[in-house]
Amino acid sequence: MGLWYQIKEIGLIIAMTLFIVLLGYGFYRWLPVQHNPFKPLKLADPIGMATYDKLTDLKYKPDLCQAALLEAGVEVAILEKDDPKARCSLGETMVLERSLTPYNAAPLRMTCHQIAALHMWERHVARPLAEDILGSPLSRIDTFGSFSCRNIAGTRTRSEHSYANAIDIAGFVLEDGRRISVLDHWREDSVNGEYLSKVHKGACRLFSVTLGPDYNAAHADHFHFDMGRSETCR
Repeated sequence: MGLWYQIKEIGLIIAMTLFIVLLGYGFYRWLPVQHNPFKPLKLADPIGMATYDKLTDLKYKPDLCQAALLEAGVEVAILEKDDPKARCSLGETMVLERSLTPYNAAPLRMTCHQIAALHMWERHVARPLAEDILGSPLSRIDTFGSFSCRNIAGTRTRSEHSYANAIDIAGFVLEDGRRISVLDHWREDSVNGEYLSKVHKGACRLFSVTLGPDYNAAHADHFHFDMGRSETCR
């Protein structure tokens, strides 16, 4: 009799677990796509609670990542893997050829999920905030580049740049000719300073690591965005 009751209890636990899972899935079905972890990522979707996890998941799903870029109209050239004996040997990476906004530094060589995060930041953060805060569309994003075979300054640890998994943003040029510089306008009490603060904050919702001038002196003139293994917003 005792064994029979144990079997019944185990069956009840399994049934309750399945019910909770199915109930949870039913709930998620009605969530907006940007908050729904079960919906595939589309780069045109708004940024939501599930966006970051979906972006990081693309690291392990290159086919889905490439499909997401294609659907969003991002043009890339896929590069072959490097010689494994190279100092900074890379797996499959891409050159960003065309996004919504031109970048001054070319070519920008990055991993697919890094490009996906960058495009979402550009599309949903940098571009709309330029019009909302500065009153002019964004015409160019100035960078210090992406891939660079080097260590983090002052350390023996490889930078995410050496994995083509990072980009440094130096400033922004508007269609009316104005240029907003991280070096000149960070923390400035002006619309320029407000814009920089908000594009930095917006990046923290998309990238694993977002660093700016408040982090250290080495970042006084740029924002560092990467999709590496650690998570920091400074």
